[in-house]
Amino acid sequence: MGESVAEATITNWLKEVGDTIEMDEAVLEIATDKVDSEVPSEVSGILIEKLFGKDDLVQVGQTIAIIETEAGNAVEANSVKLSENNSVTSSAVDNVTSSAVEMQAVSELEKSVEVAKEIVSTPQNFSDSDKFFSPLVKNIAKEEGVSFAELDSISGTGKEGRVTKEDLLKFVESRKSKVDTNQSEMTKQNQPMQTVTSSAVETPKAETRNSQHETQNPQPKSVNGGDEIIEMDRMRKLISGYMVASVQTSAHVQSFIEVDVTNIVKWRNKVKDAFEQREGEKLTFTPIFMEAVAKALKDFPGLNISVDGDFIIKRKNINLGMAAALPNGNLIVPVIKNADQLNLVGMAKAVNDLGNRAKAGKLKPDDTQGGTYTVTNVGTFGSVFGTPIINQPQVGILALGAIRKVPAVIETPEGDFIGIRQKMFLSHSYDHRVVDGALGGSFVKRVADYLESFDVNREY
Repeated sequence: MGESVAEATITNWLKEVGDTIEMDEAVLEIATDKVDSEVPSEVSGILIEKLFGKDDLVQVGQTIAIIETEAGNAVEANSVKLSENNSVTSSAVDNVTSSAVEMQAVSELEKSVEVAKEIVSTPQNFSDSDKFFSPLVKNIAKEEGVSFAELDSISGTGKEGRVTKEDLLKFVESRKSKVDTNQSEMTKQNQPMQTVTSSAVETPKAETRNSQHETQNPQPKSVNGGDEIIEMDRMRKLISGYMVASVQTSAHVQSFIEVDVTNIVKWRNKVKDAFEQREGEKLTFTPIFMEAVAKALKDFPGLNISVDGDFIIKRKNINLGMAAALPNGNLIVPVIKNADQLNLVGMAKAVNDLGNRAKAGKLKPDDTQGGTYTVTNVGTFGSVFGTPIINQPQVGILALGAIRKVPAVIETPEGDFIGIRQKMFLSHSYDHRVVDGALGGSFVKRVADYLESFDVNREY
């Protein structure tokens, strides 16, 4: 998995128990918060055990399946893990030198798997709750064996009713002090997952996902019988949750400014064919705008920050997220790392690469991580301007409106006159908790200044 990605959900098994697997062949499909990926095998063999099922949440480093491989007469048992580079790794049983030892190793492997099945409890999945739980709270809940239902029932004292660390610790202490038999049984049933140490098995099999959320949110019924009811897909549910959480977290405020981009349009029309012929890349307006945003962020580092509770984190690198629409109608935000260090050619290559891989579903988990500021091009769909929602925990997002030919007053030494100009609106949403109007407005004005002062004679 990519950097900072700690877990993924198994969305589909491409192989069944007993199937033959070739090296580098995809074994299963996984999904993180935003990216779907295939997990290839690093060994050839036969799949003899699946330790997790479809829709199970798996932590990085956990064993998810067992593959039996043959090397000459030696039989080696390999454990398949979800690893940091999104591949399957193998851990061979050592010192398999004779048939007796080989059979004993396989027998021990089978026993280990059975023991793992017997002692494991259902892992808790807190993502089904309508409430927001911080990673710290979820980790404490898992360590203390707090079930999904118990955590969901705690009345939080934090902002927006969130459950804090203190709330959870008080609940755990209160639960330990009670001797009620029924509560003791419930605690035992919701015990956290235990790890089995074995030469081939590191993490036991997970149970199916908690069905409580489904019973609490039954499918709606069509009143007239003619309405079509469609359940949101996984990504749409995540986007929905993120958008609501962002609005609840940040005090959104917007600044708008109109920009004359006539020089940019003329320059691009003049060089786009030569650019594509020389660089093998199409030159769109997006990298030009991203270049200006990166420059403005260097001028105003107060926008290149994030908020964590009562603390402000000043980001060292400028990593620009670019919102991209997917063919299925969903949205994803790949990130251009160190955008301020790229020239226009490098920016164009990065924009095209991430955009093409996003549409093809080929993004890697790390491609969507680490963004410090986001740009969304609402003008692609004809919108003049918009009020975008901040991509948490960032504090700002810029929407690029459609470029239009409009009549405008042109000032010259000989006097003012009316002419046709290419103009667009920039819509800047920012977090008013930490960014005031002076900073938010000055930033978007600086972006506009860079665009309007674009040199029509520049080399790309």
